[in-house]
Amino acid sequence: MASLTASGLGSGLDVSSIISQLMAIERQPLKTMQSAETSINAKISSFGKIQSGLSSLRDKAAAFNSTSLWGQTSTTVSDASVATVTSLSGKNGAAGSHSLQVNALATTQTLSSAVFASSSATLSAGSLTIELGSWTGGSPPTGFSAKSGATPVTIDIADGETSLSAIRDKINKANAGVTAGIVTDSSGSRLTLRSTKTGEENAFRITATETSDNGNAATGLSALAYSATTTSPMSRNQVAGNAQVLINGLSISSASNTIDNAIEGLSIKLGKASGSPVELTVASDHSELKTKLNDFISAFNGLSDTIKSETKYDAATKSAGKLQADRTAVGIQSQMRQMVFEAFSGSGSGDLKRLSDIGVSINASGKLELKSSRLDAALENPTQVKELLNGGDSSTTALTGVMKRFRKYADSVLGTDGALQTRTDGLRSELKRNQTKQEALELRMTGIEARLNKQYQSLDTQMSKIGSLSSAVSNLSSLSSYYYY
Repeated sequence: MASLTASGLGSGLDVSSIISQLMAIERQPLKTMQSAETSINAKISSFGKIQSGLSSLRDKAAAFNSTSLWGQTSTTVSDASVATVTSLSGKNGAAGSHSLQVNALATTQTLSSAVFASSSATLSAGSLTIELGSWTGGSPPTGFSAKSGATPVTIDIADGETSLSAIRDKINKANAGVTAGIVTDSSGSRLTLRSTKTGEENAFRITATETSDNGNAATGLSALAYSATTTSPMSRNQVAGNAQVLINGLSISSASNTIDNAIEGLSIKLGKASGSPVELTVASDHSELKTKLNDFISAFNGLSDTIKSETKYDAATKSAGKLQADRTAVGIQSQMRQMVFEAFSGSGSGDLKRLSDIGVSINASGKLELKSSRLDAALENPTQVKELLNGGDSSTTALTGVMKRFRKYADSVLGTDGALQTRTDGLRSELKRNQTKQEALELRMTGIEARLNKQYQSLDTQMSKIGSLSSAVSNLSSLSSYYYY
């Protein structure tokens, strides 16, 4: 211990310094515990990083279990203005080439009224009944067939609601399958009516009933009546019609300009009549599969880097990772590599037995890398690739597809009884014990310091008394000498 020198009251001892240095010695075990606490927390943090990386790897491997991933296709039309094609949700069209000819687009029935002075021009009170259906009997039609499931809608027009604009608003609020508008030009205003849906079955007729009929069909509310079988005040500007399409020479009629499943798994949206065939091509599309494979490789390499960093030993700097030589961390790294190298012995994968057979291999630095040319060659048989990655019966590792292996392994390691959770729980228990010991030691240190303070205060008092007695004796001795002489 360093020499203790100080000037003080009474004893002349630096009591505060003495106690401080004695307590520093007493606290050495506490410092060791605090250092251990820091180390334990660092290990828990390191395992947290590994846990996060393994969870990400599991998710990337699980992506190969998606049914929509396999057999994806892309479609092209030689003239995109004629039609656009997309895959229906959860389905993929079979690869192939088709001829598509659009002879007519589906249309809505549109009507317009005679010219009125303005949108505020008034007609008369009464009611309008709108019925959806199709016109029958040729051209001109001779009959009307009501649309299956549709119900005629009657719109009452009361006094004060007879202006052209008010009637428009009443029709639009009625949800009768017809939309109304007003078009105004230099000659005046016209009420226009249009089916809300295309197709022959969405044509409509209008019956007008006036509260007080003057007998003139061209005036009052009667001016808005329409029937294709008779002369009507309203004019039909466009006939409701079905789309007429030839697919591979077969005639198809559709009430909509979007045709689903005429070619299985595809939705064809018509753009215009072509008059001549265009080519519709469905080709295999592996772009999403390649993206997910690259995502898996990135997650694998990221986890490998994390484990390497946390378990490394640098001989040059003589520094070690927080989990250097930790069996759990090193074991995860070893198992990951084993799952990459182990051959798949299940059926259906043909000559594809390992990830390296589809271009995924471990390089000299221990990371996965992808050779695109080899993957493209393997994808000539996509069902074999699917079996290698996601097939097997899972009875053994060898009989489990590679991505299934990683998913199952990650689930087991990350589970409540898994190696990572068990190791982390053990560290947390060790941390708790350490903290409990620190608290007990801190309490003990407080007692020791109080005892030392009390002892040295007592010593200081005694030393002060001895000093006073020494002075008294010294004074007495001097007095005795005086009388002697």
